[in-house]
Amino acid sequence: MSAKTYALTDTATMLRRNLRHTLRYPAMTTGSVFGPVIMLLLFVGVLGKTLGAGIAAAGGHHGGGYIDYIAPGIIITAVASGSMATAVAVCADMTEGIVDRFRTMPIARGSILTAHVINSMITTVVSTASVIAAALVLGFRPTAHLAAWAAAAGLLMLLAFALTWLAVAIGLVSGTPEAASNSPLPIIFLPFIGSAFAPAGSMPPGVRQFAEYQPFTPVIETIRGLLTGTPIGHNAVLALAWCLALGLTGYLCSRAGFRHNRAH
Repeated sequence: MSAKTYALTDTATMLRRNLRHTLRYPAMTTGSVFGPVIMLLLFVGVLGKTLGAGIAAAGGHHGGGYIDYIAPGIIITAVASGSMATAVAVCADMTEGIVDRFRTMPIARGSILTAHVINSMITTVVSTASVIAAALVLGFRPTAHLAAWAAAAGLLMLLAFALTWLAVAIGLVSGTPEAASNSPLPIIFLPFIGSAFAPAGSMPPGVRQFAEYQPFTPVIETIRGLLTGTPIGHNAVLALAWCLALGLTGYLCSRAGFRHNRAH
């Protein structure tokens, strides 16, 4: 077999191992999947009437109800939430000695991290689908046609890929799984300081500027526009640029972190 064939076979083996871990220890994954669903129920069922009226009064409502405004933001939150489980899983592998054992075996080194990324992507797809299904039950009524759904899915996958590599880098530099579980919190909470739950224009000065220029806002506005028909403007270009920049940064930091760890 060629080197590429060996690498693919090793990645598949590592992926099966990670999937078994995910199924045997589902607590972290369950939180990533159902946390955003619970958040959706809270913001729509408990706070939706008040927040929806406020957004409508500020002129940020497009008439579809608060669920149509907030659903894209919760979907992005679901994508971001997967970073915590990934960081913990990578850190556990690095600190419990299993990676040192793998390094004594004739396996492709890249397969270890690649399998974590693929496993995280699978979990994120399940989490995102759960949020979309819950939103539809609660009254979310997207107007997107098939091409818009495909574009939204592609952007969400690109964002998940970028955030997963960032989470891998965090897991590699964290000293303990507990530290790895806390370090991705800024990623998870950034959508809250964006346009996920309220328009950035309604926020106080300073916060508004941060909300307008942080990475998640153009992604949220692009997904919202694709699914509900609101104007997208230049947000699609910014969203792609942020995803590519974050993904490249995460990949390079992960590769450097893995090599640094190997040297010690």
